[in-house]
Amino acid sequence: MAQRQLKLGAFMRPISIHTGAWRYPGAWPDANFNFSHIKQLIQKLEAGKFDAFFMADHLAVLNMPINALKRSHTVTSFEPFTLLSALSAVTERIGLIATGSTTFDEPYHVARRFASLDHLSGGRAGWNIVTTSNPDAALNFGLDDHMEHAERYKRAREFYDVVTGLWDSFADDAFVRDVESGLFFDPSKMHTLDHNGKYLKVRGPLNIARPVQGWPVIVQAGASEDGRQLAAETAEAVFTGGGSLADGQKLYADIKGRMEKVGRDPEHLKILPGAFVVVGDSVDEAKEKRALLDSRVHYDSAIASLSVILGTDASGFDPDGQLPEIPETNASKSGRQRMVDLAKRDKLTVRQLAQRVGGYGGLAFVGTAKTIADQMEEWLVGRGSDGFNIMFPFLPAGLDDFVDKVVPELQKRGIFRKEYEGATLRENLGLPRPKNRFFEG
Repeated sequence: MAQRQLKLGAFMRPISIHTGAWRYPGAWPDANFNFSHIKQLIQKLEAGKFDAFFMADHLAVLNMPINALKRSHTVTSFEPFTLLSALSAVTERIGLIATGSTTFDEPYHVARRFASLDHLSGGRAGWNIVTTSNPDAALNFGLDDHMEHAERYKRAREFYDVVTGLWDSFADDAFVRDVESGLFFDPSKMHTLDHNGKYLKVRGPLNIARPVQGWPVIVQAGASEDGRQLAAETAEAVFTGGGSLADGQKLYADIKGRMEKVGRDPEHLKILPGAFVVVGDSVDEAKEKRALLDSRVHYDSAIASLSVILGTDASGFDPDGQLPEIPETNASKSGRQRMVDLAKRDKLTVRQLAQRVGGYGGLAFVGTAKTIADQMEEWLVGRGSDGFNIMFPFLPAGLDDFVDKVVPELQKRGIFRKEYEGATLRENLGLPRPKNRFFEG
């Protein structure tokens, strides 16, 4: 049997998720909003044969106190479609994945934008389906309250059906462009969706040809009960929060098992936990880099970051006490539970938990190229993941370290490509091209 191969995405919005990244010695403080820097980074990632460049998106300034917000490099960033369209012209093979909200956008907009990006890039687009957890986003779209969590996921499921249906508006061979007869397209190969559901009403057809990949790759983030079921039914890649290998194996088996129950091939979905990676020439040097990076996080930012993830104001908690019981809120359930579990497992005080979260509190590989490759291989072979969504500690040096040192080590072990398998994101991820539901079979 062929050796399993790692799939690697790069989490690039924010350019680094670590709050202190922009203050690290030699880092680019303006990297989130500097096109020439971002172009240099994506070209380096493509040279390292990464599967995809992933832009998370936010539809509001992060909901944290101004004393913390003023210290955050995430307050400004490009709108993802504008940036990825520009980056498609300076790259050839790397995938381009963007977030598209099912709560605050319309299916026709989402379908049209992703179809356009897929054509512009020659088949490299991916849609990260999110329901949007930040309650402040509602205030930017004429709403006073955020839609309830379970309701958001029900709308998302219908939204997926509409968007994919719109992508199938035309058969692949609908556009004949016969100059002699004057026939541009065959009307018998155009389908009008006429969707009228509980949440959405969309006539169609989409006014753009079917995407190069059939559909852009469907990506999902999150691991709540609702999120796992949606992923099993719809996703082709899942970006999860990283915990222990044992936790990863449970999530992996759960989502893949759900796929089998709904009649999907488990190999047609890649589970990619977020992994924060700090590379050193020795383990001690890597730890020193991490310690220096964490020291650049201001406590105002730390406690505010914890409040956002918990969905509860943590500023009034006893900093040197244990985390109290946290009520369920309308924010991300999986993120909240990760923090509760982390505090309990490591017996962290509120202050210690905030400091860890204020930098980055999830799965981290801190070591040499060899020790990091060892851990990644253990996750891959142990079916805790199909790869990782890499988060870089500071830019550009943290990204350069990974591409120049870790990638060759993975390639030497035969668990990561030396050349791209194809021209499209689907081909490189080993995913089938979906059939057109209206014109095939």
